[in-house]
Amino acid sequence: MLNLSALFFTTVDDESCMHDELDLTPEQRAWIASVRTEVRDCLRTGIPRVLRANGYTDSVPQPRFFTQGSWAYKTLNSPAQRPQQADIDDGCYLPLSFVTQTERPSVAATVFFAAAEEALKMLIKERQWKLVTEKPTCIRLEIATYAHIDIPLYAIPDEEFDTLAKASMQRYGYDSLTEAVNMAERDAWTALPVGKVLLAHRECDWKSSDPRPVKDWFLGEVEANGEQFRRIVRYLKAFRDWRWASGGPASILLMAASAPLFEKRDRRDDLALLDVVAGLPFRLRAGVDNPTDEAESLTKRLGSAGVEEAAKAFEEFEKTLRAATDAGSPSQACIWMQGEFGTRFPYEPSRVKVVSVAATITAAPAEAGPSELVGRTKAG
Repeated sequence: MLNLSALFFTTVDDESCMHDELDLTPEQRAWIASVRTEVRDCLRTGIPRVLRANGYTDSVPQPRFFTQGSWAYKTLNSPAQRPQQADIDDGCYLPLSFVTQTERPSVAATVFFAAAEEALKMLIKERQWKLVTEKPTCIRLEIATYAHIDIPLYAIPDEEFDTLAKASMQRYGYDSLTEAVNMAERDAWTALPVGKVLLAHRECDWKSSDPRPVKDWFLGEVEANGEQFRRIVRYLKAFRDWRWASGGPASILLMAASAPLFEKRDRRDDLALLDVVAGLPFRLRAGVDNPTDEAESLTKRLGSAGVEEAAKAFEEFEKTLRAATDAGSPSQACIWMQGEFGTRFPYEPSRVKVVSVAATITAAPAEAGPSELVGRTKAG
């Protein structure tokens, strides 16, 4: 049997692995982070300015921002092929003073979209970015051929935001409310009242939507299962992105479907991935719900035809991955893996280890223990 794990993940600095190849470059990540800051600054001052210019004379507090999605989960992969782009989600929270004391804002969602887009107008023109307004739940800025920033707009009842902001200011002893709001993002994010976060929707006005529970669930799974689970999710996304130039199962569906299937394999990412892939077709066909909301079916979003297509794709992937680990030829195993992942999987048969069945059994799931330590910081 063959051990392919070193080609999936290694902590040896001078050895390549697919996990590293999935990362954006440090320069790309730094540039995206700087763009995100620039966009935030623009919206922070621009939304109040635009609203006041359009007749809203009441005090308009500056919005707050919370990164969510794969950037926050550290599961962001670089694009595998065109037209794919790295997706950065940065929620913009608008605790406006003209929000009523009920749970729903009195101002139409269209006003918030219009104000945010107008605030970004000059920056978009200067940077020659592309504004995409077709998505009903966010503003999309295509900032490069390889990346875009999605900005979903949220609203919190005015009274709740004021309470949170003042509490943060008192706790940290800041001199101004603005400073407290800007510096205490993380604590306020955790403290926001569940069920009172509303997402602006271009077609449905407002929808109750809170991204925190899914983030907390996923980070809890990583804490319980170790970093290997996060890597397995990234490999599943890498397979999807190579198999489907667009479409395919959503990332949250892959996360939710794989979590119950994952079992830690000591230094064997190839076997841990095989465990998950082997169980995915049944899980997908049986239906997968949002792990934080059983009323929301994630497979329903994909549709019956899409679910069946994905199930068959993972059945084929399992056969190939199993054949690669059972193969007698390291070269053939690398070729098969490049067929599933593209050239981001290294063709280095000399680093593939031949192992005994006994050694494979030794890598079987062990009892739960503390999260593994990673020798170097991994982006994504």
